[in-house]
Formats: sequence, C-alpha cells, structure tokens
Amino acid sequence: MTPLVRPPRLAPGARVAVVAPSGPVREERLAAGLDILRAWELDPVVAPHVLDRHPDFPYLAGTDAGRAADFQAAWCDPDVSAVLCARGGYGAQRMVELLDWDALRAAGPKVLVGFSDITALHEACATRLGLVTLHGPMASAVDFIKNTRAQDHLRATLFEPESVRTIVSPGSALVPGRARGVTLGGCLSMLASELGTPDARSGARGGLLLIEDVGEEAYRIDRILTQLLRSGWLDGVAGIALGSWERCGPYELLRAVLVDRLGGLGVPVVEEFGFGHGEGALTIPFGVGAELDAEAGTLTLDVPALV
Repeated sequence: MTPLVRPPRLAPGARVAVVAPSGPVREERLAAGLDILRAWELDPVVAPHVLDRHPDFPYLAGTDAGRAADFQAAWCDPDVSAVLCARGGYGAQRMVELLDWDALRAAGPKVLVGFSDITALHEACATRLGLVTLHGPMASAVDFIKNTRAQDHLRATLFEPESVRTIVSPGSALVPGRARGVTLGGCLSMLASELGTPDARSGARGGLLLIEDVGEEAYRIDRILTQLLRSGWLDGVAGIALGSWERCGPYELLRAVLVDRLGGLGVPVVEEFGFGHGEGALTIPFGVGAELDAEAGTLTLDVPALV
C-alpha cells in the first residue's frame, strides 16, 4: 500500500459543491451548513438534486441517476475545488457505477469530504483515482452545524493542513505499540459490503485501518469483523484506530468483541479515537502515510493531508 495523490488545499473564495450521494437532506440543516461554509469565505454551490426525494424509496435523496449526475457535474466543473457531501445514510453504492470515472480522473484531483455511507466513495476514489480523501463532517449534519471542534478541525484540514499533521485523540490503547502505514477505512459495515465489488481492495495489508460504525449491535460488529478476518482482508494490517460506535449497544460488550476479534492480530489498536458518528468528530485523511501511537493516542501524518 502506497500513499495516494493529495489534492490542493482550499483558499478563501474557493468554490465548493455540496452534493447528496446517499440519504435525503433536510433543507433547514443544509441552510445552516451553507452559512458556516460562507463564514469560512468559501463559495458553496448546491447541486440541483440535493433536496430531491426518491419517488419510491424514502431513504434515498432522489434517483440514482440524479445523485450520480450531481456528483459527476460537480467533480468535472473546473471552477469547483472541493465536493462536500451533505449527509450519509444509504445510497452511494447504488450510484458509483453510474459515474464516468475516466472523466473524473481527467478533471484532476479535488477534495472529497464525507463519512458513513460515503465510505463507498472514499474507496472508489482510492482505487479508481488514486486520490487522498477526507473522512470528515458533512455539510448538513448536526455535528457539523453545532459542534465547534468538528468545524475547527475540518476547517484547519482544508485551509492549513500542516497545522493538523498530528491528530490527537482522547482514546486509550487496547493493544499498545506504534505502527506505520497508509491510512484507510471508514464505516465498518460499508467496508465489508464493498468486498467483491469493482472498488474493493485486496486487503488492508500495510495500512493503518481507521474504522467506526453506527446502529450495529455487538453481534453484528462481531460478524463483520469475523468476515474480514476469515476472508484474509485484515492480513498484514499495520495498526488499527477505532472511532465512535454510536447506538451499537453497551460499550463494555462491544469493547470485549473488539478485543477478541482484533487483539490477536498482533498490531497496535487504539480505541475511542474521536472520528465517525460521535460528537465533535475529527477529520481523518485516507491515503496518507502516517504513524499510529496507540499509547499516546496520536496519528502523525508524514505530510499534510492536502498540498
């Protein structure tokens, strides 16, 4: 696993496109998120189908074709420097194959920000474009709108990425030690559902894996991790950082599952690292070489996330 291409950082006045590749977006939350982006001296533009609703499936923000068209147009617009996802939910996988990846590649490197279901796009951008992406707060999400830490860390990553080369968490070591590798990861259940698809990596060998999830009971997390172990996908992983596990049941039980399934890998594992669906989520770049120190609770990037 080698580091990926880093897109350019943002500057005041940069145009950023807001898209909805997955679930439906609430208009009032979108408006609040746009106000924050404007306060950062960015020029946000909202894609045409962001507030759409699928005629048959209420969990989707419009049709697959409409969501894909928005993403495609935003990425290929030469005036757009970053594509910010409005929210996650479900649906990104349904539109990934509708994108013209040759055209996206020709448009050059741009910043992609999102998490949760957007894991499907993080993986596709890594495998198809060879591009660093940002696992971070989304433009209409409550955490982005209301949490200063989430806002500040994303803003620093976008504008002054050298200021956040060391990401510090309040977490503790499940398995102590240090490890070096290239960052990857996202929503655990989404990573498992990617297996066997055109965007799936052969595995996490040589990587620092950062995973989290929401609304999955402990036995489901056990099942997903067991699948990744049995498939060999975790063979050779260098280290693991665990983010938030919102609504995943009692943490004591989940923690025991994580220790049982990951402790035998013989690599550093740090828990409660502060990214994902939890409050005040940190922004994590995927595709950058880094060192993980489980006992110190730090992830130190070899280079800033953006150039």
